[in-house]
Amino acid sequence: MTHELSPVDLAQRLESLESRLAHQEHWLDTLDQAVVQQERRLEKLEQLSGLMRERLREQHQALQASEPQGSQRPEDELPPHY
Repeated sequence: MTHELSPVDLAQRLESLESRLAHQEHWLDTLDQAVVQQERRLEKLEQLSGLMRERLREQHQALQASEPQGSQRPEDELPPHY
């Protein structure tokens, strides 16, 4: 059971496939741009996170240096129910 398409039908199918391909290429380009933007944003957030981590470490060290040795810190104290 072979069904041969007329040249007009073949041309329509080809046009339809070309249209779908163009549409898919457009969406791939759009998605690629979105991925690039996300990657740039992630890099910036990682840099910011590293800077914040370093700043927190510096503040923690400064706090430890300013505390007299042997003094109790609130986080070292036992709650009243112990």
